[in-house]
Order: sequence, then structure tokens, then C-alpha cells
Amino acid sequence: MRILAVTGSSGGHIFPAESFICALKERHKDIETLLVLPARSLRSGILLTDCNVKYISTPRVSLKINFGNLIALGGFIKGSWESLRIILKFKPDITVGFGSIDSIPCCFLSWFFRVKVLIHEQNVLPGRANRLLARFADKVAVSFSETKAYFNIDQRKLALTGNPLRQRMKIIDKNLALGFFELSRDKFTVLVMGGSQGSRNINSSFLKAALLLKNISMLQVIHLAGAEDLEEIKRAYKRGNIEARVFDFFTYMEQAYSAADLIISRAGATTISELIFFKLPAIISPYPYAYSHQLENAKVLRDKGCAVIINDDELDNVLGQTVESIMNNRDKLKSMRLGFSDLPTLKAAELLSEAALFLN
Repeated sequence: MRILAVTGSSGGHIFPAESFICALKERHKDIETLLVLPARSLRSGILLTDCNVKYISTPRVSLKINFGNLIALGGFIKGSWESLRIILKFKPDITVGFGSIDSIPCCFLSWFFRVKVLIHEQNVLPGRANRLLARFADKVAVSFSETKAYFNIDQRKLALTGNPLRQRMKIIDKNLALGFFELSRDKFTVLVMGGSQGSRNINSSFLKAALLLKNISMLQVIHLAGAEDLEEIKRAYKRGNIEARVFDFFTYMEQAYSAADLIISRAGATTISELIFFKLPAIISPYPYAYSHQLENAKVLRDKGCAVIINDDELDNVLGQTVESIMNNRDKLKSMRLGFSDLPTLKAAELLSEAALFLN
């Protein structure tokens, strides 16, 4: 059997696709897989060691009418031609799309050639590409039960699978994880994820908040700052005499999640799914330029009492007192963790692979 997976350029798209392929290979050694990615994903620095990969030329295309978009449209047509060549050569039995405009040519052409199509939606609020492709798909897999209401299709085509996490994700003993970072077992550990696109405001707001905390001596930080802010943030923690481990990018996220008492982050679908897996209380600030998507993701945790949502433009005014209120109230922290008991932890990669194989 041949299974083709196609996705966009971000980690939030690529990691679920990679995890899906790994789950297939673990269970069925004879399955041949191919992952199709946009060429611009090469700039992300994501290493894919266990996947057979082909690249297509699809650029970013928006709904605006301008000269740049006309050029991008030409690139999309080129990527569609490349997608056609891949399908004709690989001859998939099943095509699995993980969203973004990059997945449209492969999924649509697969439908045209009567290849079974499964699409997977990572976010609560489906993207435009998956809303379009749902009409042609044989099955639509969703990460959250709330997503089903957004698809105007036969509900029998929908399956709740969860969002496949990176293969290395596992819960580690908290003391071992703290030892990995050489941090104290007696302090309150905050994981700050401010290094992703558009998260510079989280970096600056948290630094201001941390330096004003009344119980600053009890704070220690793991901070993913991004390359641009790295050195300045290191200097700021040193000036404030705050124990911190600062990284531009960090590979061993299972260690960081396991060590933390609280996380401050955006609300990408992968992050939300990982928080559910690690049952980690959160302060979430939805990315303002993907606000609807990220806000709906964050509400999944907020509505169960697992997270506090702070709008991006309110971080400077509210973040410090919110962190302090959680640090000083262990019962609050315990209650936030208990809220995760109402959120299912699904074996998403296995469920998604089963959904795909069932189509054949």
C-alpha cells in the first residue's frame, strides 16, 4: 500500500504529519509512504530523518489582489503541476492532507483520480483549505470535538482522533527534568515560549513582570526566546538575579514541559495538544494575527479551568499579577491541573493511521 501525506510549512502542520507516518511504519512495515512539503519549509530548520520527502513550489497566497499575489499565484500553478507529477509517479492508494493551501493540489488531484482522501484539522476552528477539501474528502479527522460543528458535511464522515504529537513526547519525572536543566526542586518553574513568530511581546512583557514579582527569589525560568531576543533576555535575567535557562530554540521539549509548573505561550494547535498531554497549567496569549484560530484553541483549556487567557495588548498590564496569583496559590495550581481530567488524552497518531487504513 502507498500512502501520501501532504502539509504546510509550519511545525504545527509538519509534526502531526511526521508522527502519523511514523505510526504507520511502526504498525505496517510494508507500507510505502511519501511526505509532500512546500519548498519554503526548508527554511524552518525542521529535520525529518525517517520520512521520504518530496518538495513542491507552492508559495504563500493571500486573498489580496496585488502584484506579489499574482506572482504567488503563478507559483501555486507550478506547485500544482509538480503535485500532479508526484501523484502520477507515486500512485498513492490514500492521500492524507494536514491543512494549508499547500495541501490543496495533492488532495484535489487525488480525489479527481479516485484516490481515497483523508484530511486532518489540527485547530478547533478549521482553516479555509480544510473547509474546502472537506467536500471532496472521504474522511475528516479532527483534533477537538468542538471542531465538528464547523464542518457542514455528513457527520458520519467526521472522526475525533486528536492531534498527533512528536514521537519523542513523553512525561518525565519532574525531579529528573529539573536536574536536566540544573534547576532547584524548591522554586516555582515557569516555561516561557516567546520565540515563535510574533511572540516578542511575550518576551518583553514577561521580563517586566518577573522583575516586579514580590517573591522573585522563588522564581526560576526556562525561556524559549528566539534568536533575535536571546542575548538581551539573558542579560536581563542576570541583572535581575533570576535563575533562568534561555534558549533560542530547544529540541527536548519533553524535558521543559515536565520541569514546568506553569507555561506562558501562544495557542497554536500543537502547543494546546501538548499542554493537554502534560497537564500543564497555562497563561495563554493568542497570537493577534491568527486571533480567531488561537482564541478558539485557548478556550478549550480555559473552559475547563486549565488556563487563563490574556489578550496580547493586555500583557503588560495583567501578566505580572496573574503569574503572582498562581505562584502564591498552590490550590489554584492544583485546580488547574485537575481540570485536565475532563480533556481526553487520545493516542492520536494511532487513531489517525487507523482512520486512513480503514479507507482502503
